[in-house]
Amino acid sequence: MALNEKFLWGGATAANQAEGGVLEGGRGLSNVDLLPTGEDRKKVASGYLEMLEWKEGYYYPAKEAVDMYHRYMEDIQLFAEMGFKVYRMSLSWSRIFPNGDDAEPNEAGLAFYESIFKELKKHHIEPLVTIAHFDVPVGLIKRYGGWKNRQLIDFYVHYAETVLKRYRGLVKYWLTINEINVLLHQPFVGGGIVFEETDNKQEIKYQAAHHQLVASALVTKAAHEVDTQNMVGCMLAGGSHYPYTCRPEDYQEAINRDREGYFFIDVQARGKYPNYALKKFEREALNIQMAETDEATLAASPVDFVTFSYYCSRTVSAHPEDYAEATGNLFPSIKNEYLPSTEWGWQIDALGLRNSLNQLYDRYQKPLFIVENGLGAKDTPDENGYVEDDYRIDYLREHIQAFKDAVEIDGVELLGYTTWGCIDLVAASTGQMSKRYGFIYVDRDDEGNGTLARSKKKSFDWYKKVIASNGEYL
Repeated sequence: MALNEKFLWGGATAANQAEGGVLEGGRGLSNVDLLPTGEDRKKVASGYLEMLEWKEGYYYPAKEAVDMYHRYMEDIQLFAEMGFKVYRMSLSWSRIFPNGDDAEPNEAGLAFYESIFKELKKHHIEPLVTIAHFDVPVGLIKRYGGWKNRQLIDFYVHYAETVLKRYRGLVKYWLTINEINVLLHQPFVGGGIVFEETDNKQEIKYQAAHHQLVASALVTKAAHEVDTQNMVGCMLAGGSHYPYTCRPEDYQEAINRDREGYFFIDVQARGKYPNYALKKFEREALNIQMAETDEATLAASPVDFVTFSYYCSRTVSAHPEDYAEATGNLFPSIKNEYLPSTEWGWQIDALGLRNSLNQLYDRYQKPLFIVENGLGAKDTPDENGYVEDDYRIDYLREHIQAFKDAVEIDGVELLGYTTWGCIDLVAASTGQMSKRYGFIYVDRDDEGNGTLARSKKKSFDWYKKVIASNGEYL
């Protein structure tokens, strides 16, 4: 069973990492606009440092990012040249509702995205649109406390219904909330949450999660009502967990870590809370407030497909001392001696992608979509901006072969594949430009210097051939 001829090849970006144009066209400030570079970035992301406005002495890379706000036509032309069938992008909530609770949307923001969708359609590229990609208007944080407040359900649904109606016929594929499980690890990024010292942080995070899950279900319902052709997906920060040893407690820890993320998708894909989550709330005395109608709301509108990001697998242990030299990204992992690592310590595991696909498909029996996968690396361009990035080609070749095996050998139903950062953009974890993912080099450094000129890397022409051959040329 080879890849379907309608398989959606493409690339992915996020507004806060690529768009720039912050405060232009009537846009308001968003939580992710406030992530500085440097040591305080992680503190802000985790909700432990209240910085709800720009401050002197900090560099905020999202302000201009790679300026797709002004250059999107040039960038879409390059995507079309590669042969993209789909382009995953996100909307900036605060570009459409500057304060989040505005009664009426910002027309300039709506028109901006409409022009992007029309340009994509002109090149026969399907938009795959994330409604909220780590994006909460600062107004909703200051006035309501972010997603810990149930009122955000109404504001989010109003925002989503606005864009669903405005872009009817232009957008078919929608994702409600990006990497929804990140809320548990970076609550300011995932939910616009700032903690007080006396807060029950675990309870607040799961309460915010419940609000997001209800909101997602309501928007899924609305999407189907606005247009029966709409397909709505959920989005998980994915990657299988391996037990560090054959000790049964390590295996149990791997199951628990998988469940930490699957909990969200269990609700979105199956329409109800899994028993293990309810028992966790009971065991840890987490008082999660739920409205009488919430159970029915969740049950009525499961998503149509499941999407996820995959960069690496993770190795975990039940014994804290084993984490003396933790590696990886947002999710701490013990170094796996059988795997190579990137320059940022993320371990490269293509077979782990196949494993993750099988786990998700076995669990949900719904179509899957890989919406983020890529290699962050330091690129050294020549005088013409050309980068010999064979290391990126090698990484992507191995991962594409892995998902082909999942489809052709294992029978997984896979809709498409969008590489992360098809054009260089601001890294979410560090705010750096030097951690590059794209097929297109952008002349920009970690301090914001550079011309922003675009140039093709070696991987550009390679991926073009991959798409043209529907994955046969690797």
